[in-house]
Amino acid sequence: MPRQKYILPVLILLNTIVLIGQLYPVGAPPFARIVNIVFLVGSLLFFVVLIRQKQRK
Repeated sequence: MPRQKYILPVLILLNTIVLIGQLYPVGAPPFARIVNIVFLVGSLLFFVVLIRQKQRK
C-alpha cells in the first residue's frame, strides 16, 4: 500500500501531460509519444498489481 502512495501521483502527472497533448497537439513536446507509452504501460501494471492484491485478500 505505501508504494501506491508514490506511484499514483506519477501516473496522475503523466496523465495530465497526455491530456494536454491531446487537447493541444501543436504544443505537445517532442517526447509526448514516449510519455503516452510510459503512462499506458504504467497504468496497466498498476491496475494489474491492484487486482492481484484484491484477489489475495
